[in-house]
Amino acid sequence: MTSMMHLPMAHLIALSTHVPPYELPQEMVKIVAKRVLGERYPEFERLTKSFENAVIDRRYSAVPFEWFEQPQDWPSRTLAYLQGAPEMFIGAAQNALTAAGWTADEVDCIVTVTSTGIATPTLDARAMVTMPFRSDVHRVPVFGLGCAGGVSGLSIAARLASASPGSKVLFVCVEACTLSFREDRLQKADIIATVLFGDGAAAACISTEGNSLGQFGHGEEHTWPDTLAIMGWDVDEAGFGVVFDRSIPEFVKQHFAAAVESGMERMGLAQADLARIICHPGGAKVVDAIEGALHLGQDVLDHERGILRDYGNMSAPTVMFVLERLLADAPHGQMMLAALGPGFTASLLPIRFAA
Repeated sequence: MTSMMHLPMAHLIALSTHVPPYELPQEMVKIVAKRVLGERYPEFERLTKSFENAVIDRRYSAVPFEWFEQPQDWPSRTLAYLQGAPEMFIGAAQNALTAAGWTADEVDCIVTVTSTGIATPTLDARAMVTMPFRSDVHRVPVFGLGCAGGVSGLSIAARLASASPGSKVLFVCVEACTLSFREDRLQKADIIATVLFGDGAAAACISTEGNSLGQFGHGEEHTWPDTLAIMGWDVDEAGFGVVFDRSIPEFVKQHFAAAVESGMERMGLAQADLARIICHPGGAKVVDAIEGALHLGQDVLDHERGILRDYGNMSAPTVMFVLERLLADAPHGQMMLAALGPGFTASLLPIRFAA
C-alpha cells in the first residue's frame, strides 16, 4: 500500500455555509421554553440565567417556534429532519460548488456527515433528485460523530482526495440539532441544549488540484478511555435525548492539551508552529476551557465566540462557520482545526494558508 506521506496533499478549494429559514432570537427562545417547560419543571427558573450566560443572540431552525410548543415523537421529528436537512444540504453544496467553479456532475465523491436525524436513503442520495450528480459518484455517509464531525469529516474528505489525485471531493455537513428539543424529559442537559442548539450546514470542495484556499495536512484523533457517558444521545420512543456531562469544561481543562500535543507530534508539528487554532465553539464555558488548557491569550478565539453568538452550537458544521469567517481575514501560516465530540474524542486537522 502506498503511504499517505507520498501522496499529494489535499487543498480546500471552496467553503460555504447555510442556515434554515426560521430565526430564533434567544430572548424569544427563553419565553417559549418557559411557556412549555416552566410549570412542569421546578428547576427551570433557576436555569434561566443560562440563556444570558450562553452569550448567544440568535439561532436558526428547520422548524418554526410553533413546532416546539406541540408534543413530538420519532415520526414527527424524522419528518421534520427529512424536510429540513436535504434543503440545508442542497443550499450549502450548491454554494460551495459555485464558489469552486465546479458543477455537480464533476464531483467524484460526496462525504456527508450528520448525527441529528436518520435518513435512508441518505441525504446525498436525496440531493441527487435535485442536483445532477453523476450516477457513478462515490457516496460516503458518516453518522454519529456529533460535534467532532466537521473536523473529522474534513479529514476523511481530505484523505480521500489525496488518495485519488485530481479527483473532486464534496464534503457536506448537515445538522438539525433543534429537533432534539424534549418537552418530556425535564433534565438539566435538555435545558442546556435548549439554550445552545441551532441548525445549520456547511460544504467544502476539496481536491489536490485547483486554486487553493488552504492545504490540509494529515488529521489525527484522540479518544479517551471510559468516556462514553460524557457526550452523545440517549435514544427512546420520543427521539434523541442529549447527553451533556457537567464535567465537560473541566475535562477539557485537564486533558485537552495533552491530546493536542500528542496529535501534533504525530503530525510533525508543535503548538509553537501554529499561527492559530480554529475550534468548534461548543459553548462559552468550553471555549474558555480551551483557551485555558492551551494557554491562549484571552479572546484569541474571537471568531469562535462570534459564531456562537450569531448561530449557537450547530454541532458538526459550527467549526466550518468559524473557518469561513477566518478566511475573510486572509489568514496565513500554519493553523489547526480542532473539535471535541462523542467518544469522548478530540479531532485535529492541520491546515496551512499561503502568505
